[in-house]
Order: sequence, then C-alpha cells, then structure tokens
Amino acid sequence: MSDIDISQVLAQMRVMASRAQDGALQPSQVNGAEKPDFGQLLKSSINAVNETQQQAGKLSDAFEAGNPNVDLTQVMVALQKANVSFQAMTQVRNKLVDAYNEIMRMQF
Repeated sequence: MSDIDISQVLAQMRVMASRAQDGALQPSQVNGAEKPDFGQLLKSSINAVNETQQQAGKLSDAFEAGNPNVDLTQVMVALQKANVSFQAMTQVRNKLVDAYNEIMRMQF
C-alpha cells in the first residue's frame, strides 16, 4: 500500500472519529450528560463497513467488465480496505460478545 492510500484510510478514520465526537450521531441523556448513543454508533460503523464492501464489489465488477477507467491497483486497494474494515468489525463483535459473556458470569 502506498503512502497516498494509507493517508486516505487515516483520513477516513479521522472523519468517522470526528463525527462520533461532534455529535453527528443522536445523543442520548445519561445522568444529565449528553453522550453518543451506542446503538447508533454501532449501526453507523456497520453501515460504513457495508458501504466499503459494496464499493469494492462495484470496482471489481467494473474491472472484470473491462472498464478502461478502472485499473487493477484501484480494485486491489478497495478490496483490501473492505477486508480490513470487515476484520476490524469482526474483532469489535468478538470483544462485545466476550464482554457480554463476562457480565453474564458475574454473580450478584
């Protein structure tokens, strides 16, 4: 991956982080303080991963169809972005399941 591709990925991550911090998500009231809604944050993250995968699929289809405006490097970078974002989402899911199981094992 080149420096340009890495900087694009980092820029996308920064945009997502700023949206989460700036209240672009629906805030909820918790103890009188406004905080981002966890469900909304999770949903927007899943939608972003889905959008990345769909974009990679469209580029791949266009390359296979012989579109001269799409080159192999674009397709490979898009597929790798989709793969990395899906793996990250899977790890988040695994951590959430682990946390849920730990809470369920607690005795009150």
